[in-house]
Amino acid sequence: MKSITEYAPCLAFLGTGSEVGKSVLAAAMCRVLANRGLRVMPFKAQNMSNNSGVTPEGFEMGRAQIVQAEAAKTAPHVDMNPVLLKPAGDNGSQVVVMGRAVGHKKAKEYYTEKDTLFKTAAQALDRLRMQCDAVIMEGAGSCAEVNLMDRDFVNLPMAAYANAAAVLVADIDKGGVFAQITGTLACLPDHFTDRIAGFMINRFRGDPGLFSDGLAWLENRTKKPSFGVIPWFDHIRIEAEDAVSIERASAPENSSVKKPAVAVVRLPRISNFTDFDPLDAAEGLSVYFIEQPRDLSPFCAVILPGTKNTRADLEWLHETGWTGAIKKYHQSGGHVLGICGGYQMLGYAVHDPDGIEDESGTTQGLGLLPVETVLAAPKTTALASFVWDKTEGTGYEIHMGRTTADKGSALFYVTEQNSAKCDFTDGCISEDGLVMGTYMHGLFDRPQILEKWLEHTGVKDVKVPGLQGHAQRDRQYDLLAEHFEAHADINGLIRLLEPEEKK
Repeated sequence: MKSITEYAPCLAFLGTGSEVGKSVLAAAMCRVLANRGLRVMPFKAQNMSNNSGVTPEGFEMGRAQIVQAEAAKTAPHVDMNPVLLKPAGDNGSQVVVMGRAVGHKKAKEYYTEKDTLFKTAAQALDRLRMQCDAVIMEGAGSCAEVNLMDRDFVNLPMAAYANAAAVLVADIDKGGVFAQITGTLACLPDHFTDRIAGFMINRFRGDPGLFSDGLAWLENRTKKPSFGVIPWFDHIRIEAEDAVSIERASAPENSSVKKPAVAVVRLPRISNFTDFDPLDAAEGLSVYFIEQPRDLSPFCAVILPGTKNTRADLEWLHETGWTGAIKKYHQSGGHVLGICGGYQMLGYAVHDPDGIEDESGTTQGLGLLPVETVLAAPKTTALASFVWDKTEGTGYEIHMGRTTADKGSALFYVTEQNSAKCDFTDGCISEDGLVMGTYMHGLFDRPQILEKWLEHTGVKDVKVPGLQGHAQRDRQYDLLAEHFEAHADINGLIRLLEPEEKK
């Protein structure tokens, strides 16, 4: 085991704002270093996202750090994301510490525990640094939120703890890239400004050579070097961290929907929307995230996705008219699938006697499946293997509560949970076969399961890629690394990981 003087060096990717691409660039750096034979690990002290996953040990962590761990060719571990906030609406977030939900807190309550959470995160980082050659750190949002500076333990304070150089990431596609970079630096106190080693400009469209004057201006103005201008790409598929990519949910008029097509209801508190990446990758199939209720007849299937607050989003379905639209669609022979919270919504009712999500109470469901759900602790987090009519699949469960059926057929037989053999059932399928519900996230990661579901819904002439799940993602990480190496100053970035005396 390494001594404290042998801790692995760290490099931090911090942002001028949210959704500037720092998580993807951190993943790219992880794969670049891993391809060079280094044992590298990702780290984000605190993540805020409803897009989470499960580690091999059965603990919950942010999906972005799972992606980065895969890019680093290592198994995800909760030390890589010791604190996870899962927003449940405007009233606060569920707090997950070291992979376990510890309660629901509002912002003021959460910040009172900053010192404890910082210590937890620092200890997790120390453990990672004793096991690897380098740690690639990611910040959260903007690293220059002046009103939050004294409470921030994710960005520059954590970089300072690790004595890590930081690279400032800006998104030129958002516009105002000069103000993004100079403004961020202007907001920082000197001791943090000095830690910023340079900057990277992400999502550039067009000829980077045309930006040479702008790059020179930035380097002269900031007295800091550029570590690269990374062009926009659309040939690489990397899982998104947040639902920003689907916030402007829309679909064309019915006459313009490219068939066959699947409609995913864009719930206000949608979670794990990456469940549908394999559908989007299928050749000949269109996927639309839809926010407003509408005539659903052009779609071969309608999916209710996961949610961080089942009852609140279920009430939203009732209030907006979605309930009637989905029931009408089913009555006309349409296929409906619910995943996790979406599955709970399809039953008779969702009960929350202890106020797990918010206030205690009961919300009536859509009544399309003969099941009923009671929300209760502890939270289920598990990697799982299952069988659907002799077809094997894999997935992961992240949910509060238990769902029981008074009649009807179980959908899947679960054969393994967190590497332990078992003999459970999961989900439910209606007597007419048109409505299905399951707790399995990552349901379509196995091509054979996606093919079987498409066949079940009557979809034809869709080509499912032979590579899905981890194998498909692994190929994308290599493509990402190639793209990154072609446009970033890799040697300069690697030098930031060297001891001071060698720089």
